Amino acid sequence: MDVVGFLGPLRRYARALTRDESQAEDLVQDTLVRAYERRGSFRLGGNLRVWLLSILHNTFIDERRRRNAESLRIEQLAEIATAELPADQESRVRFQQIRQAFLYLPDEQRSALHLVAVEGLSYQEAAAALGIPTGTLMSRLGRARAALRAFEAGQGPLQIATGQRPNLRVVGGSHE
Repeated sequence: MDVVGFLGPLRRYARALTRDESQAEDLVQDTLVRAYERRGSFRLGGNLRVWLLSILHNTFIDERRRRNAESLRIEQLAEIATAELPADQESRVRFQQIRQAFLYLPDEQRSALHLVAVEGLSYQEAAAALGIPTGTLMSRLGRARAALRAFEAGQGPLQIATGQRPNLRVVGGSHE
């Protein structure tokens, strides 16, 4: 089964579905992994292109459902955490800023970062939990961390979209 000739159509369809180059590459990679794992279900004489595009579409739908469910769980967790953390005013504002930056991350980056940074899973465990290869997880973590660093530097899309500055300044008081 030679799938190399179908990479072009797979990439084009993935870009059309995701509207994002990196997500499209992840989707194609996940599709090829699924196709390899299920290669026994391909009927000889069947249309390989249609079979691969079908797997890509179903993978996209599954990923979207998983991201929506994960997003809902994270939002609910954030609401619970916010309600249960009686913090001083500056800490509360800072927590809200970090929460906003975290929630602004794309779903796949946010879920990867959550599993590794918050839940403490190893890369292999997190990749298995998300059903993605370890390299894909590491790529998503790298993009999430870069986005949060940009947020901290005041260069992230969150500041552009909302006009917020990530760091607080204390105004007034002694200058000692």
